[in-house]
Formats: sequence, C-alpha cells, structure tokens
Amino acid sequence: MSQISPQCSEFPWKDSGFRYYPYGYHLKQKFGQRVQKVSIDAGFSCPNVDGTVAIGGCVFCDNRSFSPSRRVRRDKIQSQIDDGISRLKKRYKVNKFMAYFQPATNTYAPVEELRPLFEQAVAHPEVVALAVGTRPDCVPDDVLDLLQELGEKTYLSVEYGMQTVHDRSLDWMNRGHHHDSFLDAMQRSHGRGFEICAHVMLGLPGESKQDMLQSALELARQKIDAVKIHNLYCVKKTPLEKQVESGEVELMNRDDYIDVLIDFLELLPPSTIVERISGEAPPDYFVGPSWCLDKPAVLNALQSEMKNRDSWQGKRYVEPT
Repeated sequence: MSQISPQCSEFPWKDSGFRYYPYGYHLKQKFGQRVQKVSIDAGFSCPNVDGTVAIGGCVFCDNRSFSPSRRVRRDKIQSQIDDGISRLKKRYKVNKFMAYFQPATNTYAPVEELRPLFEQAVAHPEVVALAVGTRPDCVPDDVLDLLQELGEKTYLSVEYGMQTVHDRSLDWMNRGHHHDSFLDAMQRSHGRGFEICAHVMLGLPGESKQDMLQSALELARQKIDAVKIHNLYCVKKTPLEKQVESGEVELMNRDDYIDVLIDFLELLPPSTIVERISGEAPPDYFVGPSWCLDKPAVLNALQSEMKNRDSWQGKRYVEPT
C-alpha cells in the first residue's frame, strides 16, 4: 500500500495507508474492529418501478444483481440476518455487523410498516449499526423523524441515490426525479444525527469529465458525510444491456475511470468517508466492463496513480463560503 502524502498528516485517515478516507478504516476506528454489512431484502419496490413516477425502473437496474441474496424474499428480517452472519463468519474473522437494507427503496412505505422492520434489525445482538438505502424523493418528514430516532439508538447511515447533478442524465436513467429532490432531502436530513451517504455514478452517457466533476463539487458544497462512487456498469436483462450491445452506450475503460476518479476525490472534503470506489455485480448477471470485476486491481491502480500524481482526497477541496 502506498504511503500517504505528508500533507495528509492532519486528516482523520492519516494512519490508514490510503490516500483517501476508506470506509473500512472509519468503521474500525469507530467500533474497534472490522464491521461487515449484512444485506437485507425487505421486499420494497421503487416509485419508478410501480408507476408512481415512472415505470420500468432505472435503465441500469436489475435488482437481482446488486446483492447475493436478491431477489428472493425471505420470511423474516431476523432469519435474513442470521443467515447472512453465518455466511460472513465463514469468510471473514468478524463478529460485529451492520444491517444493510439494500435492494430497492427502503423508505418507500408508511412509518408504521418501516418501524418494526428497522427495529428488528437493530435488536439483533450482533448488529451494531444500520444502513438504509433509499431515494431522495422517498423521505417524507415522518420517515426522517423515524430515522432520526433510530440514529439516536445506533450508528445509522442513510444512503441517497444522487447519481449525478445533471437532470438530463437522471432523465436518461429513468429516475423519475431531478437533482432538486436530492437538495430537498439534504436540507431536511442535515442535523438529524445520522450519517448521510450519496451514491454517484461516473461514466454516464453524454457526461464529460467536467460534468462528472460538477457532481463532486456539489457533494463538497453539501459537506456530505460519505460517498459511494462507481463506474456505470451493465448487467443482463436491463435496457442498458441493449444500449451497450447496439453501441449506443460505451462503458468507461479503467484508465479513464481512474483518471476522473482521482480528480473527483481531490475535490471532496478530506472528512468525507469513501464507502466505494468502483462497482461490480455477480458474474452470472454481469455484462461489462470486465475490469471492474477485479476490485483489488482497481484499488491498486488507484493507489498507484494517486502516488504517481502526489494526489490525495481533498487536495483541491475549497471550503464553501
């Protein structure tokens, strides 16, 4: 692992060995040991699937491909956690877990339905944290009140799918909302005591490098707590698959992705936790690009190029006025 730059000596991740603030390091510092996510499928849909704002879902999304358990609904949250913990303990030396409500939109239900699901997860004796993936247009105030209440009891990360600041790209992906929905969710979420994480995609069709970096500048302006960054990748049985096969959409190569990713990280605050630097899907569902299936190689390429450039997260960050 490359040594960080001397300029990073005051950053919260200075002893991590990375040139950015890695999520695993953050969790280990907070909990004293590794914490592993357990994916939970609560059976929710999305408003751009069921016809509320659109139909068909996001152009890149086949829900089955984004989690090992998807999309076979199990009877109870407890059994999903127990099964996930059992599998993860065989793979890792870990005994603390984060319950991750991952597939679809996990606040897309009334509070009276959400509360028992989240409380079941938090009550599990080996669960020390909670993560909830959702959309910025699906967090009415009463849901945020519930999340705030949960955040007072446990470490809570609420993940919003921002994806990009560009409305034309959101239209292309059939999101069913524009960037103003993300701004509204941020305004109403800040100060509630839970961690706010934004999902961002790089390599969307029609977006230049400068377009992608505008998303980084927006996250910096919002002082986002955490970010998940990944390349646009393609899985089977999606509209995107047809667009890639026809040549309508070209997926980024690794060198171009690493280049823009480094510039992206340089614009973020040093305090923003980086939960993900690339995307992948199980091989059974995956179309491309093939390079993102080798996550260690992507990480090594990123670290190597950041060292070559003497780059680090926050190098070009400017404090908002």
